[in-house]
Amino acid sequence: MKKTLLFSFALSAVFALSSCKSQESAYRQAYNKAREQDASQTDNGRATVAVGQQDNGVTVTPVTPTTSTGRPAGADDNSDVRTIPGEVTVVSGGALRTYSVVVGSFINQTNAEGLREMLVRSGYDARVLRTNETINGQTGWFRVIASSFEDKASAIQSRNELRNKYAGAWLLYRK
Repeated sequence: MKKTLLFSFALSAVFALSSCKSQESAYRQAYNKAREQDASQTDNGRATVAVGQQDNGVTVTPVTPTTSTGRPAGADDNSDVRTIPGEVTVVSGGALRTYSVVVGSFINQTNAEGLREMLVRSGYDARVLRTNETINGQTGWFRVIASSFEDKASAIQSRNELRNKYAGAWLLYRK
């Protein structure tokens, strides 16, 4: 009798523990769905900062893309070369050159400075710009520039490298 009771208890325990096992496919489906949503936001120009930055205390604010420059097509993709209308002021960092790689846009200066500090620690000559743009009813955006160049080819190369970490990186043309 004790053997039967012990056997049935062990069988019940094995069954209970195996039925509680998490389904890896359910996690994978949720992960893939989140990646698709992130990609669709980036494709629509609404996300300019990669998801990984949220772990560093940086708040990501979706933005609407600015107008394109309408400049003639170069050797590489020009779809994300933009201008910022109105006055632009360098808040921190070096001087702005003709082409700059923008990796983040914030309404809060503290968040922009936080991302700039991360970039500087990673070896970039990062800057923060303040613009007078009005986007989604918010005026006075802070743009984080990872690198700035006089020639477009160098800026494109830098943008392509930065897209590995900052999926929404784009080029700012400012003469």
